Amino acid sequence: MMNTVNDTLATWADSERLCDASTTNSLLTDDFLGIGPVGFQLQKDAWVQRLTDGQLDYEELSLDEVSIREYSGSAIAVARVNTRGSARGHPLPTTRTTFHLVRINDEWRIAGIQHSFIAGAPGSPVPGK
Repeated sequence: MMNTVNDTLATWADSERLCDASTTNSLLTDDFLGIGPVGFQLQKDAWVQRLTDGQLDYEELSLDEVSIREYSGSAIAVARVNTRGSARGHPLPTTRTTFHLVRINDEWRIAGIQHSFIAGAPGSPVPGK
């Protein structure tokens, strides 16, 4: 049975919140690239490793304001990622996040994630208007 982009995003949000490295690993393509809100880049292995190194602690992670554009074999999803928790002792920011998904063997996989600060949102160092 083929999953949907929404299914994949929901599974990603749950696995990220629970720091479930195994599920996250299965959702990402082998050549995955993640970009954090301050511009750091992590390949798949490092992205998954950050879930198990003990420095990431989620109290909450949810998606809303999700917008999906599907193309032949790929999709772009933009969502607000609402978080509460800490990374290396610093508060996690709420971000606007872009997901690049590709269909592999009738399953949606995440090839890239880019987090961006939302000015004035919780945890953002960028002040609101």
